[in-house]
Amino acid sequence: MMAFKRPLAAAPLAAPSLSLPSLSPVRASLTTLPVARPMLPTAKALAPYLEAVDQSGWYSNFGPMICGLEQRLAKRLGPGAHVTTGSNATQLITLTLQAMGLAAGSLCIVPSWTFVATAHAVIQAGLVPWFVDVDPQTGALDPQTVLASLNQAPGPISALIVVAPHGHMPKLDGWCQFRDQTGIEVIVDAAAAFDGVKACPLPTVISLHATKALGIGEGGYLAYQDGALVSRVRQMTSFGFFGDREAKMVATNAKLSEFSGAVGMAALDRWPSDRSQWMARAQLYRAALGSLPGVQFQDGWGVDWISSVCVVTLAEGASVVMAEHLLQNGIESRQWWGAGCHMSRAFSDCPKTALPITEHLASATLGLPFWLVMTEADISRVATAIHEAYGRGA
Repeated sequence: MMAFKRPLAAAPLAAPSLSLPSLSPVRASLTTLPVARPMLPTAKALAPYLEAVDQSGWYSNFGPMICGLEQRLAKRLGPGAHVTTGSNATQLITLTLQAMGLAAGSLCIVPSWTFVATAHAVIQAGLVPWFVDVDPQTGALDPQTVLASLNQAPGPISALIVVAPHGHMPKLDGWCQFRDQTGIEVIVDAAAAFDGVKACPLPTVISLHATKALGIGEGGYLAYQDGALVSRVRQMTSFGFFGDREAKMVATNAKLSEFSGAVGMAALDRWPSDRSQWMARAQLYRAALGSLPGVQFQDGWGVDWISSVCVVTLAEGASVVMAEHLLQNGIESRQWWGAGCHMSRAFSDCPKTALPITEHLASATLGLPFWLVMTEADISRVATAIHEAYGRGA
């Protein structure tokens, strides 16, 4: 997920070793900086859309507000894009896999370097996750590397999910070629990549959770150029109905209400301003930490694209030590994906390849505090603690 300047096998980063100085009583009493602070549209911004819902008398079942939101989301992706919303991104990945009619019990290739929702969705779809390691330069699956490993698969493979690590979208041309060459269906888990998704040549699922850069509370959407698949997933979010009261397929209820649509519309209204604020804070972080040889940002983060998390790469094995040091300074941090998805008890029986790069990422990456109205003083406080940990002072 991170874009590394050095390959995994390279020598450790040339940075001073981390130290944990004892805290003074003043420092220990500092107000804690949270790692995230979601901020949805205000009641004032929502009011016109809520009034429109009241006037329509339509509260669910793809009313004008949800349809309007889907149209605006599709417009962002250009001509030919189709969008359907759902209760959350996890459900939409599951339903997309089911809509493809894949063989029950077949393998679905997933990176272990991902949030657990990816693997949960695969199992709920009736498939078996096969955990494969990621590329050291991007932290995402690489199509050529996966192609070369297919003969090692412990069973028949029907699908693959490529993850956009913490919002950094992978290049999709290679994955389109992989699908065409192998016949393996490819889905993009772009949960945190609202800003980075520019097109949808493959089925792409984006989260609208409150913690994301564009959030509505709970929700997500599927975007794809194939309208037939999007339409099928839409039916599957609404009991299998399509124009009448007959359930035409086994399905579920995973729709968004008109009230969620209202939040989405207000969130899109302010997105240009929000994006500017996210980018400005990312630049402050880059300026404050750019001189440290032991800290690296994701490639293009805060320059070409933005997400709601600030994930940095530290020296090998340094994330736990740094997290402890920040916490002693009243600063929260987060190892967003823990030790890797394969380490969760729920997936202990799932097959996997050797995962040295995932293990490296788990020991070297850390999520720093990052939110929309974070102040320059907040960012300076985090940077000062990190400089101190590397023994360089503020």
